[in-house]
Amino acid sequence: MPVTNHHHHLHAPLRSTPSSSTFSSSSSSSHSFTSKILLLLTILPVSLAAIAFILQWRGGITDPTTLLSPPGSHHFPGMDPSPLSPLSHSSSSDCVNLGRTSSPSFPYYHNWKLDYGASLRPKICVTSSTSAGLEQILPWMFYHKVIGVTNFFLFVEGKAASPEVSKVLQSIPGVKVIYRTRELEEQQAKSRIWNETWLAGFFYKPCNYELFVKQSLNMEMAIVMARDADMDWILHLDTDELIHPAGAREYSLRQLLLDVPGNVDMVIFPNYESSVERDDIKEPFSEVSMFKKNYDHLPKDTYFGMYKDSVRGNPNYFLTYGNGKSVARIQDHLRPNGAHRWHNYMKTPNEIKLEEAAVLHYTYAKFSDLTSRRDRCGCKPTKEDVKRCFMLEFDRSAFIIASTATEDEMMKWYHEHVVWGDKDLKIKLLRKGILTRIYAPMVIIQSLRESGVFSSVIASAPTLSKEIFLLSINGSNSTRAVASVSLPSRKIGRTKESQATIRKVLDIESAAFHEVAVPPLSPPGVDDNNLNSHS
Repeated sequence: MPVTNHHHHLHAPLRSTPSSSTFSSSSSSSHSFTSKILLLLTILPVSLAAIAFILQWRGGITDPTTLLSPPGSHHFPGMDPSPLSPLSHSSSSDCVNLGRTSSPSFPYYHNWKLDYGASLRPKICVTSSTSAGLEQILPWMFYHKVIGVTNFFLFVEGKAASPEVSKVLQSIPGVKVIYRTRELEEQQAKSRIWNETWLAGFFYKPCNYELFVKQSLNMEMAIVMARDADMDWILHLDTDELIHPAGAREYSLRQLLLDVPGNVDMVIFPNYESSVERDDIKEPFSEVSMFKKNYDHLPKDTYFGMYKDSVRGNPNYFLTYGNGKSVARIQDHLRPNGAHRWHNYMKTPNEIKLEEAAVLHYTYAKFSDLTSRRDRCGCKPTKEDVKRCFMLEFDRSAFIIASTATEDEMMKWYHEHVVWGDKDLKIKLLRKGILTRIYAPMVIIQSLRESGVFSSVIASAPTLSKEIFLLSINGSNSTRAVASVSLPSRKIGRTKESQATIRKVLDIESAAFHEVAVPPLSPPGVDDNNLNSHS
């Protein structure tokens, strides 16, 4: 019994009813906990609101996009902030950016003009002969502005010469528009190269030959304009070609040419050719990322070992030309040597090729390119007659198909000869290095579009009356057409080849004097016996 009572005593407190003092203490603790919860629920939304306010506040906070790059490198070379730049606006002027996101995906965008400092060197200009519309010219032009081109000399025809297009082009800083008028043709008929023999083999022929002559004559005029504008380098490009300055710091053509030794007169950019993967491409610059590399940028055994797979039944490794484009240093006695090269009346130019940089050629990238080429040329669709119109075999075949086949037959031919639909073959050639992916132009052009650059330049163009338009045409052709009027007749002394060294140079060669202009040339074929001329 005592033991039992003792046991009951030990457990009694656990079973007994709580006293009033114990209940009071528990109630107090519960009330304190509830108060803390309520306080926390009050502070939390206030804190979140404060954080949101700070994140949205623009007063004096550095743009996060500028923190991604080292100091001084938050914009591409030459793209100094403009007074109109969104990055230099105060909060009171932010309303002008309502059409864009508050944090542009393209941190290098300052204003649609992309105007460069006058003291920036070297100054690079591009000349082109085009009949394209704004949907092609504006992305092409502003892409090259981003990578360092300062001036454009545009010889326009067709759609490019219409009032709607030309008024926009004329409003862009650094752009000179030259119309193909009777006055211009009369000027060019008196030009030096029209009366020389090296271009004569291309005269009085239709289509591609006619374009080649026009391009050469326009290039001759552009040299004079470039000298007057104090340019350092001149480059001839079509509006379906983009320079790819691979190997340069900050993806800059300006930096690439800045590294070229002073004794180099001309720099050759081997071309890569677009390799489309669909038949419904509308904007090649924004939709194409796969390219076929140039022979000059491939090991010979890879090129010839994979030649059959690369050609896919076409006449050559490339659909069209394969001899690249050349940029020339502005100097005395400079002249064009066809659309792909430059030359000099008084010396053999010292040329180099770059081992990384290239020209990206977007050829036959749209299915409509088949019919547009057909509509520009008046040749008969026979194997014999197309030779009068086209220099390259693929162009001839494409013209015949576009002139004789139905829409369905054309699409079937386009898939067989142009579109890369075989996934296994693509993977094979990508691994071998024949095909390569290049995204930089696509990203830059898409970002320019998102930033409102193209819409801004169109919206900012002044209204052009018919009278002003006709006046601008007459005024645009006042440039002297004869590039070297005071020079003696063509006699050159061969200079000793200079040996220059540069990290991005593929080879150094002294170009021989060309009696005939350099036409668009196909890459070497499997039976080519002159491989040394391409190495």
